[in-house]
Amino acid sequence: MATSAVARETVFALRRQIAKIEGTLSERLEAPAGSSFDADVPRQSLASSRNPTPARNLTIVRRGLAAPPDAFLRTGAERLDAALSGGLPKAALSEFHGAATRDAGAVAGFVLSLISLILSQGPRLPVLWIGTSEVFREAGFPYAGGLHAFFGIEPEQLLFSEAPRLLDALWVAEEAARMTALAAVILEIRGNPQRLDLTATRRLHARAQSAGRPLFLLRQAGEPEPTAAPVRLILSAAPAAARETIAGPLAGSIGRPAFTITIGKSRTALPGKFTLEWNPDERIFEERRGEEWAKNPVPVVSTSRRREDPAAAPGAVLAFPAVGSPAAGDQSPRPERPAHRRPRRAGRSA
Repeated sequence: MATSAVARETVFALRRQIAKIEGTLSERLEAPAGSSFDADVPRQSLASSRNPTPARNLTIVRRGLAAPPDAFLRTGAERLDAALSGGLPKAALSEFHGAATRDAGAVAGFVLSLISLILSQGPRLPVLWIGTSEVFREAGFPYAGGLHAFFGIEPEQLLFSEAPRLLDALWVAEEAARMTALAAVILEIRGNPQRLDLTATRRLHARAQSAGRPLFLLRQAGEPEPTAAPVRLILSAAPAAARETIAGPLAGSIGRPAFTITIGKSRTALPGKFTLEWNPDERIFEERRGEEWAKNPVPVVSTSRRREDPAAAPGAVLAFPAVGSPAAGDQSPRPERPAHRRPRRAGRSA
């Protein structure tokens, strides 16, 4: 029994190393039928061309066949889909991280965009959103009017399950992940709870694979940690461009929702950072390129004082300097003494 366990761990270690070198997942390595190990341990017996007797103790790990194109959910952004080796897996656990609590809205908006793509490509089944009371109290619920206007999702298609504890939410997610009557399952958590460890995510990933449905794990203010999810995306809100009109960009307006996406983990192990805009009319993602964004830049932070402005300031130039920025040649004002060091006025008693 001990020898079998050691051999098993050796095969697992070799599989991980070869998958890392080839830039794929170890789960995608092909396993032959009738293996003495578990079905998820890929190996192939070798037979020497000189010796017809097969080598019983020698095994190798080889790369499996590519997954069919319909196994992935394509976002429509070619560069992002290529970096993800075809898109997000449809039958798997996928992670979406927000570095801070304020990014919960951006994470939820991006996942709802993916749900809109799923419903447009298949049967319009309901979607279950699971979370704890703490999560919904902190981030709130999606607005029913916005679901239809921005994503084409009817309010009755999005079901919510509010659990008092994380343990209850995980139980509901495991039971829902195996159901084929749902188009997708969303599990939203906060931070890095100990109960959501590698074993728990393996169970969720296995249930999603068995049902052939996606399971999206949303993490508010969580740090990356080892999980069974093949893909991890780190999301935040990007500055919105001006709204496009027939006469051109409308100054001072807010355009389409935009997301900054960083690949934290993928099947190809290729890092990348992308900015996508969600087109609510066409219900597709459009990548924002650098040249297009440079036509309408939006300053995020004002220029520091007493430093040369890298760009000409818009508007009329005033004849007097700005407040707090003395003109050249003027002496800086005399520093004022702190209040507790001022001399007492004459005639006042101590």
